Amino acid sequence: MKVAVLVFPGSNCDWDCVHAAEETLAEATVERVWHTTEDLTGYDLIMVPGGFSYGDYLRSGAIARFAPVMNAVAKAADKGAYVLGICNGFQILTEAGLLPGALRRNTGLKFRCHHSKLRVVQSNTAFTSEYGQDEVIDIPIAHGEGNYYCDEQTLEQLKRNNQIVFTYEENPNGSLEHIAGIINEQGNVLGMMPHPERAVSDLLGSKDGVRMFQSIMKVWRERHATNVN
Repeated sequence: MKVAVLVFPGSNCDWDCVHAAEETLAEATVERVWHTTEDLTGYDLIMVPGGFSYGDYLRSGAIARFAPVMNAVAKAADKGAYVLGICNGFQILTEAGLLPGALRRNTGLKFRCHHSKLRVVQSNTAFTSEYGQDEVIDIPIAHGEGNYYCDEQTLEQLKRNNQIVFTYEENPNGSLEHIAGIINEQGNVLGMMPHPERAVSDLLGSKDGVRMFQSIMKVWRERHATNVN
Protein backbone atom coordinates (compact mmCIF):
# COMPACT_ATOMS: atom_id res chain seq x y z
CA MET A 1 0.00 0.00 0.00
CA LYS A 2 1.19 3.49 -0.85
CA VAL A 3 -0.03 6.37 1.31
CA ALA A 4 0.07 10.11 0.59
CA VAL A 5 -0.21 12.60 3.45
CA LEU A 6 -0.96 16.03 2.01
CA VAL A 7 0.83 19.11 3.32
CA PHE A 8 -0.62 22.62 2.97
CA PRO A 9 0.87 25.84 4.34
CA GLY A 10 -0.44 25.77 7.90
CA SER A 11 -0.90 22.01 8.22
CA ASN A 12 0.24 20.81 11.63
CA CYS A 13 -1.03 17.24 11.85
CA ASP A 14 0.74 15.82 8.81
CA TRP A 15 3.54 14.22 10.82
CA ASP A 16 0.96 12.74 13.22
CA CYS A 17 -0.70 11.11 10.21
CA VAL A 18 2.63 9.87 8.89
CA HIS A 19 3.59 8.25 12.19
CA ALA A 20 0.13 6.73 12.70
CA ALA A 21 0.09 5.26 9.20
CA GLU A 22 3.61 3.88 9.51
CA GLU A 23 2.83 2.27 12.86
CA THR A 24 -0.54 0.75 11.92
CA LEU A 25 -0.27 -0.09 8.21
CA ALA A 26 2.17 -2.97 7.89
CA GLU A 27 4.48 -2.73 4.87
CA ALA A 28 2.92 0.55 3.73
CA THR A 29 5.02 3.26 2.11
CA VAL A 30 4.03 6.64 3.54
CA GLU A 31 5.01 9.93 1.90
CA ARG A 32 4.31 13.58 2.65
CA VAL A 33 3.01 15.26 -0.52
CA TRP A 34 3.17 19.04 -1.06
CA HIS A 35 0.03 21.00 -1.97
CA THR A 36 1.41 21.94 -5.40
CA THR A 37 1.46 18.31 -6.55
CA GLU A 38 -0.76 17.74 -9.58
CA ASP A 39 -0.69 13.94 -9.86
CA LEU A 40 -1.47 11.35 -7.17
CA THR A 41 -1.43 8.32 -9.44
CA GLY A 42 -0.25 5.24 -7.61
CA TYR A 43 -1.40 6.20 -4.14
CA ASP A 44 -3.92 3.86 -2.52
CA LEU A 45 -4.76 6.06 0.47
CA ILE A 46 -4.68 9.85 0.55
CA MET A 47 -4.82 11.51 3.96
CA VAL A 48 -5.87 15.16 4.19
CA PRO A 49 -4.61 16.12 7.65
CA GLY A 50 -5.71 18.57 10.27
CA GLY A 51 -4.23 21.96 11.04
CA PHE A 52 -4.89 25.48 9.88
CA SER A 53 -4.34 25.40 6.12
CA TYR A 54 -3.60 28.90 4.85
CA GLY A 55 -4.28 30.19 8.35
CA ASP A 56 -8.00 29.32 8.05
CA TYR A 57 -8.47 32.71 6.38
CA LEU A 58 -11.93 33.36 4.87
CA ARG A 59 -13.08 30.11 6.51
CA SER A 60 -11.51 26.75 7.21
CA GLY A 61 -10.55 24.94 4.01
CA ALA A 62 -11.84 27.69 1.70
CA ILE A 63 -8.41 28.46 0.23
CA ALA A 64 -6.90 24.97 0.41
CA ARG A 65 -9.66 23.60 -1.81
CA PHE A 66 -8.09 25.57 -4.70
CA ALA A 67 -4.63 24.02 -4.25
CA PRO A 68 -3.48 22.02 -7.31
CA VAL A 69 -3.32 18.83 -5.26
CA MET A 70 -7.09 18.90 -4.65
CA ASN A 71 -7.78 18.37 -8.35
CA ALA A 72 -5.51 15.35 -8.10
CA VAL A 73 -7.38 14.14 -5.02
CA ALA A 74 -10.71 14.34 -6.89
CA LYS A 75 -9.28 12.37 -9.84
CA ALA A 76 -7.77 9.74 -7.56
CA ALA A 77 -11.05 9.37 -5.65
CA ASP A 78 -12.94 8.92 -8.94
CA LYS A 79 -10.55 6.05 -9.74
CA GLY A 80 -11.21 4.39 -6.38
CA ALA A 81 -8.41 5.61 -4.13
CA TYR A 82 -9.32 5.91 -0.46
CA VAL A 83 -9.39 9.45 0.93
CA LEU A 84 -9.42 10.22 4.65
CA GLY A 85 -9.97 13.85 5.65
CA ILE A 86 -9.36 14.59 9.32
CA CYS A 87 -10.48 17.82 11.04
CA ASN A 88 -9.22 20.58 8.69
CA GLY A 89 -9.04 17.82 6.09
CA PHE A 90 -12.78 17.22 6.51
CA GLN A 91 -13.38 20.94 6.09
CA ILE A 92 -11.29 20.96 2.90
CA LEU A 93 -13.19 17.99 1.47
CA THR A 94 -16.54 19.72 1.97
CA GLU A 95 -15.22 22.96 0.46
CA ALA A 96 -13.93 20.98 -2.53
CA GLY A 97 -17.31 19.29 -3.03
CA LEU A 98 -15.98 15.80 -2.34
CA LEU A 99 -18.33 15.54 0.63
CA PRO A 100 -21.66 17.31 1.20
CA GLY A 101 -22.39 19.90 3.86
CA ALA A 102 -20.22 22.44 5.67
CA LEU A 103 -18.42 22.90 8.97
CA ARG A 104 -19.37 26.00 10.96
CA ARG A 105 -18.08 27.63 14.14
CA ASN A 106 -18.67 25.57 17.25
CA THR A 107 -21.67 26.39 19.36
CA GLY A 108 -20.41 28.78 22.03
CA LEU A 109 -17.57 29.88 19.72
CA LYS A 110 -14.96 28.00 21.75
CA PHE A 111 -12.11 25.79 20.55
CA ARG A 112 -12.75 22.28 21.87
CA CYS A 113 -9.76 20.03 22.59
CA HIS A 114 -10.40 16.82 24.55
CA HIS A 115 -11.22 13.15 24.22
CA SER A 116 -14.61 12.41 22.70
CA LYS A 117 -16.84 9.36 22.67
CA LEU A 118 -18.02 8.42 19.18
CA ARG A 119 -20.61 5.90 18.09
CA VAL A 120 -19.81 3.82 15.02
CA VAL A 121 -23.08 4.21 13.12
CA GLN A 122 -21.84 2.33 10.05
CA SER A 123 -19.35 -0.51 10.53
CA ASN A 124 -19.65 -1.81 6.97
CA THR A 125 -17.37 0.76 5.33
CA ALA A 126 -13.78 0.52 4.13
CA PHE A 127 -12.78 2.66 7.13
CA THR A 128 -14.77 0.95 9.91
CA SER A 129 -15.01 -2.78 9.18
CA GLU A 130 -12.84 -3.64 12.21
CA TYR A 131 -15.27 -1.89 14.57
CA GLY A 132 -18.53 -3.28 15.88
CA GLN A 133 -21.83 -1.82 14.78
CA ASP A 134 -22.88 0.87 17.30
CA GLU A 135 -19.61 0.43 19.18
CA VAL A 136 -18.61 3.47 21.23
CA ILE A 137 -14.97 4.46 20.77
CA ASP A 138 -12.67 7.12 22.22
CA ILE A 139 -11.19 9.51 19.63
CA PRO A 140 -9.90 13.02 20.56
CA ILE A 141 -11.11 16.25 19.00
CA ALA A 142 -9.36 19.61 18.52
CA HIS A 143 -11.29 22.18 16.52
CA GLY A 144 -13.03 25.52 16.54
CA GLU A 145 -15.14 24.95 13.42
CA GLY A 146 -16.49 21.43 13.71
CA ASN A 147 -20.20 22.18 13.73
CA TYR A 148 -21.45 20.04 10.82
CA TYR A 149 -24.40 21.42 8.92
CA CYS A 150 -26.35 20.56 5.78
CA ASP A 151 -29.84 21.26 4.46
CA GLU A 152 -32.77 18.92 5.07
CA GLN A 153 -32.59 17.32 1.63
CA THR A 154 -28.90 16.51 2.05
CA LEU A 155 -29.51 15.15 5.55
CA GLU A 156 -32.21 12.82 4.27
CA GLN A 157 -29.87 11.65 1.53
CA LEU A 158 -27.11 10.97 4.05
CA LYS A 159 -29.50 8.90 6.14
CA ARG A 160 -31.00 7.08 3.16
CA ASN A 161 -27.58 6.11 1.80
CA ASN A 162 -26.11 5.22 5.22
CA GLN A 163 -23.44 7.90 4.80
CA ILE A 164 -23.36 9.01 8.44
CA VAL A 165 -20.46 6.96 9.82
CA PHE A 166 -19.74 8.49 13.24
CA THR A 167 -21.85 10.47 15.70
CA TYR A 168 -20.90 12.11 18.99
CA GLU A 169 -22.27 10.59 22.16
CA GLU A 170 -22.11 14.09 23.70
CA ASN A 171 -22.26 16.77 21.03
CA PRO A 172 -19.27 19.10 21.64
CA ASN A 173 -19.86 21.59 18.85
CA GLY A 174 -23.55 21.73 17.91
CA SER A 175 -23.28 19.44 14.89
CA LEU A 176 -26.54 18.56 13.19
CA GLU A 177 -27.77 15.15 14.38
CA HIS A 178 -24.52 14.85 16.40
CA ILE A 179 -22.67 14.07 13.15
CA ALA A 180 -18.92 13.55 13.60
CA GLY A 181 -18.04 11.89 10.29
CA ILE A 182 -19.59 11.10 6.91
CA ILE A 183 -18.67 9.16 3.80
CA ASN A 184 -19.38 9.74 0.12
CA GLU A 185 -21.90 7.64 -1.81
CA GLN A 186 -19.15 5.57 -3.41
CA GLY A 187 -17.77 4.67 0.02
CA ASN A 188 -14.13 5.64 -0.54
CA VAL A 189 -14.00 9.20 0.85
CA LEU A 190 -14.43 9.72 4.60
CA GLY A 191 -14.37 13.03 6.43
CA MET A 192 -14.39 13.31 10.22
CA MET A 193 -13.61 16.02 12.75
CA PRO A 194 -12.10 13.73 15.46
CA HIS A 195 -8.45 12.67 15.11
CA PRO A 196 -7.96 8.88 14.75
CA GLU A 197 -4.22 9.44 14.15
CA ARG A 198 -4.01 10.71 17.74
CA ALA A 199 -5.56 7.51 19.10
CA VAL A 200 -3.03 4.84 18.11
CA SER A 201 -1.21 4.33 21.42
CA ASP A 202 -2.06 3.88 25.08
CA LEU A 203 0.41 6.70 25.75
CA LEU A 204 -2.00 9.00 23.89
CA GLY A 205 -4.96 7.87 25.98
CA SER A 206 -6.61 5.62 23.40
CA LYS A 207 -5.79 3.03 20.74
CA ASP A 208 -9.25 3.11 19.16
CA GLY A 209 -7.91 4.80 16.04
CA VAL A 210 -5.76 1.79 15.17
CA ARG A 211 -8.68 -0.21 13.86
CA MET A 212 -9.56 2.49 11.34
CA PHE A 213 -6.19 2.06 9.68
CA GLN A 214 -6.48 -1.72 9.98
CA SER A 215 -9.88 -1.54 8.27
CA ILE A 216 -8.38 0.33 5.33
CA MET A 217 -5.50 -2.15 5.04
CA LYS A 218 -7.92 -5.08 5.16
CA VAL A 219 -10.03 -3.74 2.29
CA TRP A 220 -6.94 -2.81 0.28
CA ARG A 221 -5.52 -6.33 0.66
CA GLU A 222 -8.82 -7.87 -0.41
CA ARG A 223 -8.96 -5.62 -3.47
CA HIS A 224 -5.30 -6.25 -4.28
CA ALA A 225 -5.71 -10.03 -3.97
CA THR A 226 -8.73 -9.90 -6.27
CA ASN A 227 -6.85 -7.86 -8.88
CA VAL A 228 -3.87 -10.23 -8.75
CA ASN A 229 -6.06 -13.29 -9.20
